Amino acid sequence: MTANVYLSLGSNSGDRHAMIGKAVAALSSAFDRYGAVVRVAEPVTSMPQGFVSDNPFVNVGLTVSFEMSQPWTDEGLHGLLDITQAIERSLSAMPHRNPDGSYRDREIDIDIIAVDAICFCSPRLTLPHPAMSERRFVLLPMSQLLPDWRHPQSGLTPAEMMERL
Repeated sequence: MTANVYLSLGSNSGDRHAMIGKAVAALSSAFDRYGAVVRVAEPVTSMPQGFVSDNPFVNVGLTVSFEMSQPWTDEGLHGLLDITQAIERSLSAMPHRNPDGSYRDREIDIDIIAVDAICFCSPRLTLPHPAMSERRFVLLPMSQLLPDWRHPQSGLTPAEMMERL
């Protein structure tokens, strides 16, 4: 069966386009061993959400598609998160949060938005991403890469979710 993972990458500090390029290259390399096909949407610029900053984000959506012999497991989903977080750390030591827990500017952020039509919740990972339907910078690239994907709870496509913003 074909697995489709949808990621959202963002950067609003430093050379944003170069950092996004490095993250795409690292993700492509990490998933190459699975024979994955990686597709990247056109960049979208957005202002920060959840914190105040004058630095706009450059965001891209990315799909990773590969063949799996078995369905996803909890361990497999957490392993996917481990890969994305390791790539974030390898590219930037800059933390995503201030000491008080609030968000801050960041060189790279990689969020897992959806894995197929899986609903999953653990202390480390919630799928689909709980804020995806509120974020145009997530939905616009997703509508380009996975236009027929439907949210497993609402049944809406990315374009339909965008219409509700």
